[in-house]
Amino acid sequence: MPPVGQAPRTAIEMSDRALVRHFPQLESALSHTLDRRRMLKLLGLALASGGVAGCDPGTPDRGFVSAVRAAEGVVPGLPNVYATAHVRDGYAEGILVTHQMGRPIKVEGNPGHPSSLGATDVMAQALIYDFYDPDRATGPLHKGMPTSWPDLAAAMQKMRATAMTPRAGSTHAGEGLRILTGTVTSPTLGRTIERILAAFPGAVWHEWDAIGRENVTRGLGLAYGAPAAVIVDPRQADVLLALDSDLLDSAPGHLSHARAFATRRNPVNGTMNRLYAVEPTPSLTGVAADHRFIATPAMMNEVIGRLSARLLQNEAPSGGPDWLSPVAADLRAHPGRALVHLGPDYPPEAQAAVLAMNEALGGRGQVFDIVESPLYQPAVPTSTLTALMDDMERGAVQALLILDVNPACQSPRFAAALKHVPTSIALSDRPHETALAAHWHVPLAHAMEEWGDARGHDGTVALIQPQAMPLYGGMNALGALHACLGQPLRPAMDMVRGTWRDRLASSRDWHDALAAGVITGTASRRMDVPLLQAATRVVSPAWPSRPSSGPVLLLRPDPYLWDGRGASNPWLQELPRPLSKVVWDNPLLIPPDMARAMNLHNGDRVTLTRGATRTQLPVWIQPGQATGCVVGLLGWGRRQAGGTGSNVGCDLYPFRDATGSVQIEAARGDSMPVASTEHHATLIDASPSDVARHGTLAQFRDRPDFLATVSAPKDTLYRHEPDAPVAWGMSIDLNACIGCNACVTACQVENNIPVVGRDEVLRQREMHWLRIDRFYEGTEHAPDTFFQPMLCMHCEQAPCETVCPVGATTHDSEGLNVMVYNRCIGTKFCSNNCPYKVRRFNYFAFAEQESRPAISRNPDVSVRTRGVMEKCTFCVQRIAQARIAADRDGTGEHVVTACQAACPTQAISFGDINAPGAEVTRRKASPLAYAALPEQGTHPRVTYEGRILNRNPAIPS
Repeated sequence: MPPVGQAPRTAIEMSDRALVRHFPQLESALSHTLDRRRMLKLLGLALASGGVAGCDPGTPDRGFVSAVRAAEGVVPGLPNVYATAHVRDGYAEGILVTHQMGRPIKVEGNPGHPSSLGATDVMAQALIYDFYDPDRATGPLHKGMPTSWPDLAAAMQKMRATAMTPRAGSTHAGEGLRILTGTVTSPTLGRTIERILAAFPGAVWHEWDAIGRENVTRGLGLAYGAPAAVIVDPRQADVLLALDSDLLDSAPGHLSHARAFATRRNPVNGTMNRLYAVEPTPSLTGVAADHRFIATPAMMNEVIGRLSARLLQNEAPSGGPDWLSPVAADLRAHPGRALVHLGPDYPPEAQAAVLAMNEALGGRGQVFDIVESPLYQPAVPTSTLTALMDDMERGAVQALLILDVNPACQSPRFAAALKHVPTSIALSDRPHETALAAHWHVPLAHAMEEWGDARGHDGTVALIQPQAMPLYGGMNALGALHACLGQPLRPAMDMVRGTWRDRLASSRDWHDALAAGVITGTASRRMDVPLLQAATRVVSPAWPSRPSSGPVLLLRPDPYLWDGRGASNPWLQELPRPLSKVVWDNPLLIPPDMARAMNLHNGDRVTLTRGATRTQLPVWIQPGQATGCVVGLLGWGRRQAGGTGSNVGCDLYPFRDATGSVQIEAARGDSMPVASTEHHATLIDASPSDVARHGTLAQFRDRPDFLATVSAPKDTLYRHEPDAPVAWGMSIDLNACIGCNACVTACQVENNIPVVGRDEVLRQREMHWLRIDRFYEGTEHAPDTFFQPMLCMHCEQAPCETVCPVGATTHDSEGLNVMVYNRCIGTKFCSNNCPYKVRRFNYFAFAEQESRPAISRNPDVSVRTRGVMEKCTFCVQRIAQARIAADRDGTGEHVVTACQAACPTQAISFGDINAPGAEVTRRKASPLAYAALPEQGTHPRVTYEGRILNRNPAIPS
């Protein structure tokens, strides 16, 4: 009954209140008595409004047209996969892009491309966010302000007229015209630029690599006297020596190198190789080594010099570190099966000396080959960025085209020199520092929106095909070049087809190449050039000279932001760095002894000075770093990186151009919290040696199952044994895991895992379902480092299930620990009771706070809301898709999880553990197999294979 004094509410009155809540503009109309006449008026208004809306003349301009007929091959709810490539520093890695109803949602590796072999790295996985990033350029800019396309076209016409007029005293048109690009391997792009140079004979093409791999290219020239490249095959090497090497983490072809290296790391599968690493700061290659030796940059020069003397001139061992003699002896004891690899930060003379060592070891044709360079070789050699800046400063450059590089961010000298250029046009997919410093900015289409081609590390050509129409109206790079210089416009696809007209003559050949993503038979040809005598000269141990006073500053690209191009991507910002576990910042990495001497702790601020360049930034103590050596990560401190990456971290690029010794002064009492995920998920009563189990090859040969000594309790109060025909399980080989974090990003993309931001990470609220634990053993000055992926174990006796008061976490018949999000009330009892600490709680609506559009998410996975617990599901959506396909086709259920698909070393195996012939079954039967924390009695479906180190008995531990 209604309260006393009020009349009963009618159904009409109640419906009126609901209407007003949703449509406040109707309040005045409904405030009067709703009689028949007023009802007819409202109905007439609704009918008229509908007619007017149906006649809206602006509808076609919105760009949305209903699909009367579905596109060929598109089935609602089922994914489509298209091949393309991810280009990094000019080199292509073949990828496959998964679409849902025409929307790209996931990137996988292309098994048919030799540079990826079906794997991906972190930056390739993060392409999806870059594609949908709302901070991309949406129109042309003039002096940083929006302008119109006609105004841009007029400026291009004026630039062309100026370039075509020979300057005083010259007979060549275009003498003041310059083109600046990054490293180019694309045959079509190279041909397009050469056509422009032919139209303007006085123009110059400048090529610039922000990372600085030109040392490797110049070293090859010193060694062989011709443009060449080295193709290495770690699979064939019994002994490898990595000198400050990036072989497994960032070198061109690093995915294929990691795959080949990992095939020789598990003693159950055959003979193991042996890896030595010498480096001043820890790297993924160094962590994977059997012996890691720490050397300052000056000691690195000594090692190269003394090693070249022993291998090239057979000098008797004298001087140098005590481990150098057994390492050299081990290399010489494996002729034709030994390989030395040097990182790109060493001058051409050192690169040539290492090539000569490999020749002396007899590895050519087995562990390495010399092939034609995959870099585009123009008829007129390209010039350098330094030469361009010299010409800019003396006023010799009248017009400058900057194609998809950002030198204003990475070279302070360039930003100042650009002011001397009358006309500058920057082409990029986002308004970064160079785009805003130039006079004009032309928005480029994203790599997933344009046609193109590029060569991989071995020269194989990958075709780049658009995955969608341009979201923000950018121009294709090939078309933009023609438009800038008045060349007749041609569709980019026609230009790519024209490049390969002879090889892909028919439409069928073109279609097959697009479907495969590669053009077969395009790998670089082997070169029979001999090693030049100049390369065999022994490098002086004192070369090159370095300042003796003060610490040595090493500047390295951030492993995920790279040279800064990933700064606008929050997936990359929040991904823990493999060793420091730091996110959202780039503190100065210092060795433990320096921290102790200066009384510094993690987060303490210091003042870093080199010459006139000075900055303040926090420090982070890095175990295993050389004494007197500090490391700064480049790519941070961007001023124009959208709403995500601007002014995050410290810009250290000015120190690359500065000269003089480095000084570090502590700012007493001044510190800042540095976000790091280390110690956020501490396992219950577990020592690192028991969780990430490891041993030596000698121990394995003595007793193969020595790592599986601890068994789970057999007597339990109850045991839940799933009885379905399929039993899902996973095995992770710690011998193969290199800690690259590609699996973590792949899981994030596949399962719509949001980022939370720096402040929330400081509160231990990151949301990653999969993490890579890093453990140290030994001393802080020279520790052994071990990686271990940690995810939901899908325990058969899951402690989380027994404590959930609402049954939100439960067990299914196939062994999966599943979450019913609608039941979860956020007690977090399950997380408290989990010994592996692999659950994440949604404290806030993190997904709603992300700037990316909702259409970028995987529609097969629900987007979790605030107040629920979430964790790894073994990609249950992929299991469901496989089950549907199996029922439809009458085949078995073959499932590949997102982490498994991304892993470059195939460290992860997943499948039905009831299937006798499955890879996961074979790995679980390995004598190295063990379960983490078996004393907890959880009987996890995820098991590991312990790591084995192939130590050299001639080198003391």
